[in-house]
Amino acid sequence: MIDPTNLFANGAAYERHMGRWSRLVGADFLRWLDAPSAARWLDIGCGNGAFTEELVARCAPAAVTAIDPSDGQLAFARARPGVEMVEFSKADAQELPYTSASFDVAVMALVLSFVPDPAQAVVEMRRVVRPGGIVATYMWDLINGGAPASPVADAMRSLGIEPPFPPNAETSRSDVLRELWQAAGLESIEAQTIAITVTFESFEDFWESNSLPVGPFGTVIAAMSADASNRLRSRLREQLATAGDGGITFQSRANAIAGRVPIGS
Repeated sequence: MIDPTNLFANGAAYERHMGRWSRLVGADFLRWLDAPSAARWLDIGCGNGAFTEELVARCAPAAVTAIDPSDGQLAFARARPGVEMVEFSKADAQELPYTSASFDVAVMALVLSFVPDPAQAVVEMRRVVRPGGIVATYMWDLINGGAPASPVADAMRSLGIEPPFPPNAETSRSDVLRELWQAAGLESIEAQTIAITVTFESFEDFWESNSLPVGPFGTVIAAMSADASNRLRSRLREQLATAGDGGITFQSRANAIAGRVPIGS
């Protein structure tokens, strides 16, 4: 089973790999969520703090607590500018170390499919949010080719290599997310698909970003032989559409969902 603690231990590598995507999708998600200002937030699986930084900058929170299982990611997150107000802690999404109804909003950004027991994580999110508060998440649409690494997955398949998706990739589907939110007893559930377009300066920019030894795909690529890595690189170059200036532009999609803890619960 994929261990996200090891996959995402290097905060700087993760920033190079996913930062440009994370900031854009995080900003769009927060605009859609439209949470009230002066709220107490819990950011679960904060990683290297890319989403946390957007949250602080855009949402005028009263307080932000951010947790992650990786010491390396937390160290990078703490060093980001503009997060001085955030309390970063090492913790498990499936067993949150907080009393019930401690927060106004709990969010999980691009994490749920990596959690061993997603249903338990959603139940825990609901538990620590006050009645009337918001429980929300978003995840790349892994099953339907919406992830930033989808071009790499397509190239791997064409070479007979099984793409290394996280163990609970099905939780990236909008219908599965809704089922999890309903099962946790959340109400006023709303869903949204968020589309993000990113341009890489060149194929080299794309390859370097995706072959760093971080995340499921980068870890697999880093473990390949030189010959296998070169074959994958060549197949990617063949399959990716390149603009006249050498740039590569493509779109990824994330499925988002939000619900409220029932009043009186």
